[in-house]
Amino acid sequence: MDIVIKEANISDLNELMKWREIVLREVFSIPYEENIDELLSANRSYYQSALEKGEHIAYFAYAENQIVGCGGLCIYNEMPSPDNPTGICGYLMNIYTVTNMRRQGVGKAIVDRLIQTALQHGAGKIYLESSKSAYSLYKSSGFSDMNGYMKYNK
Repeated sequence: MDIVIKEANISDLNELMKWREIVLREVFSIPYEENIDELLSANRSYYQSALEKGEHIAYFAYAENQIVGCGGLCIYNEMPSPDNPTGICGYLMNIYTVTNMRRQGVGKAIVDRLIQTALQHGAGKIYLESSKSAYSLYKSSGFSDMNGYMKYNK
């Protein structure tokens, strides 16, 4: 089966929002009956701004002319350091494959394209957060665990 990865743009906003809602609900276990309109509105605003500025690059994965997955890349700058002399970071996010297409190379194709794009933008650091089910995919794509990082919980 051929998997084709295509970049999404602002004209694909409604389709991006459809897939973002799927990811939010499945990854964060938000029931479909729960109203998340405010969160979706914030995501729409994010896409509108970040896509225009080139701070977010989104892709859809197609198989037989149907979208079967998605993924996004946030590009941003941090203070340059020995482990990232350019200061350019790539954060992979919103990576998702429909259930019946998992373990068929869709996720790998999306991740590979996201990594390639981050490197083309000069990213010296590329990272992501992983679910348990996707951990082996990311390990096989060259990611390793990050030690020493903590997250503030208010």
